[in-house]
Order: sequence, then structure tokens, then C-alpha cells
Amino acid sequence: MVGIRSRRHFFASIMRLFLKCLHLGRWQRRRFKLMKRVEEFYRYGRLCLLSLVYNSFTNSDVVIDSLFEPIYWLVDHMTRWFGVVFVALVIVLTSSIVLIVYICVLPLILQTYTAGWISWHLSYGHWNLLMIVFHYFKAITTDPGYPPKAKLDIPTVSICRKCIFPKPARTHHCSICNRCILKMDHHCPWLNNCVGHNNHRYFFSFCLFMTMGCIYCSISSREMFREAYLAIEKMKLLEKERLQFTVNQTYYQTPAPTFSFREKMFHKCIVYLWLLCSSVAVALGALTLWHAVLITRGETSVERHINKKERRRLQKKGKVFRNPYSYGRCNNWRIFFGVETRLHWITRVLLPSSHLPHGDGLIWNASYATESRPTVLAI
Repeated sequence: MVGIRSRRHFFASIMRLFLKCLHLGRWQRRRFKLMKRVEEFYRYGRLCLLSLVYNSFTNSDVVIDSLFEPIYWLVDHMTRWFGVVFVALVIVLTSSIVLIVYICVLPLILQTYTAGWISWHLSYGHWNLLMIVFHYFKAITTDPGYPPKAKLDIPTVSICRKCIFPKPARTHHCSICNRCILKMDHHCPWLNNCVGHNNHRYFFSFCLFMTMGCIYCSISSREMFREAYLAIEKMKLLEKERLQFTVNQTYYQTPAPTFSFREKMFHKCIVYLWLLCSSVAVALGALTLWHAVLITRGETSVERHINKKERRRLQKKGKVFRNPYSYGRCNNWRIFFGVETRLHWITRVLLPSSHLPHGDGLIWNASYATESRPTVLAI
């Protein structure tokens, strides 16, 4: 009996061990299946994610642009609001210079200069001021030109990814205005407007005449600035002596003479005028010179970068790049200012003129070219 019980107990132990091993094997298989399923889900999710962001043209520039996209978005949206502030700042600063010239500088010119120089300053100063005001007003109020959204029989080079509308040659999308601009040059926050086909001439003319006006004011008031600067330094020295006299006051000393409030404001206004006009002349003069180079080449600021890349690409292939929108240096300036006759250099360039630019900004031909060239629609 004892042997039978021991054998039963032995077989029972073996069966329990076998069942335990069987149960452990099932648990291991379940765990293996679970891990395999998790791995399959991970691979599937990774594949889906890569399929959404994969691009065969992706390079380091695209990655950097993607990383800086939030900053670009912030700048685009903030520039819309700061544009109003910048326009107000231009008006306030220009008005302050004009007031200082009329109140402080012009009376001295009328008292000390000869009749010939007085006539020169009055005629040139008011002509320059008229050109500045006219072109700035036209630059901020004239729309830069937008491509038509209706289907027209005009050649297009691509479809705008944001507007989802046909995009003619030399047309680019402005992320700040959120519209496509004909012959877009750039978005100017000082105008709170884009610079495009319709107002490019107004923008450049404003920069040119503003630079000329600042140079004129800086040269005309340089002697007054030197005297005003020395007077301010003298005022500081006298103020220091007056404070020392107040501390060590005796019966045998008299206080140093002081300048009146009007004299102080006069000298400070002259210094303010010269410093502001000189700094604006340097900064705006450099910008005007850069745009003059672009106009001479028949390019815009956007096309400058496009043509630079295209020039490098063709150079590697042993070819020479030619800008299809350049008709020669003189012709480029004639097209830009809309000059058709010699008289137009006076009536349309040296005098205020609201004439329309050459062409409609949709089709670019070679009507101004000195030699016959085929119509070029895109770079």
C-alpha cells in the first residue's frame, strides 16, 4: 500500500510539474505574441509617420526652415501690426524735421544768405519735400498689383501652394499680406504694404528723394550743427560751474550766466536734425543704391536670389545665365519709370506723376528692347 501511494504521489508530482510547465509555456507564448504585436504596431506607426513627412527633396535647408517656421509665423503676424507703427513713425519723424527747418533753420537762411542762395534753398527744399510726400503717399495707398482669380487666357508658370490659384511670371506669394503679388520685390514694414508692380516706382522714388533730402539737410546745417554742439558743451560746463558756485557760495562771487530755455531748445533741435538726417541718409542711401543696382539689372529682390541660384546651376554645366527680363541698362530704367519720350524724364521722373507702370504685370514682352527678342514668360 505504501508503495502504491508513493508511486501515485510521484506521478501526481510529475503531472503537476508537467501542467506547470505547460502553463508557463502558454504564458511565454502569450508574452511573445504580445511583444510581437507591440513591435508590429511600432513599425506600422513609424511607417505612417515617415510616409507623412517623407520628401525626396528634403535637405538641411528644408529642415532648418521647418524648425524656424514658428519664428517666421510670429514675424509675419507681428509685422502686420507693427506696419501701422512704422508708418506713424515715418510721418512723425519727417514732420519733426520739417518743423525744425521752418522754425529754426529757415529764419537764419533768410537773415544771413544772399538772394540767390535764398531762392535756391526755397525752390529746392520745397520741391524735394513735395516729391517725398507725394511718393510716400502713393506708395502706401497704391496696391502692389494682384493676379486675377478668374480664369483668363494668360500664361502662368505655376500654381500658388497657398492661394491655389494660377501664378503668372514674376509673381510671388507674400506671407504677410497673404496674397500673391505681381512682380513682388519685398514687403516693406515702413509702408505697411508690399512693393510690387504698381507701386515699385513710388517706393524707389520715395527712397531716392528722402535720401536726397536728408543729404541736403545734413550739408546745409553742418555749420549750425557744429556751433550748436559747442554751445551745448558750453552749457554743460556752465551748469557744472553753477552747481559748484551754489555749494561754495561767497559774497565775492557771481553766478555764471545761463542759457535761456529757447536757446537750449534751439541748439538741441539743430543737433537732433543733423544726427537724424545724417543717419537716415547713410542707411536709406545704402538701400536706395542696392535697389538702383537691381533696377539696372532688371531684377527684383526676390529674383536676385532666384537668379543667383540659377546662375550657379548653369555655371556647373558650363552655361551662361541671362536674365530674360533685362533689356539693357538704359532700357531697364526707362521701363521702370515708364519713360517713353525725352520729356517724360521731367514730367514723370522729376515731377509728381501718377502714370501707370509699363505693362499689366501678367505678360512680359520685349517692346522696350533695342533688339528683337522672343517673349519670355518665366525664368
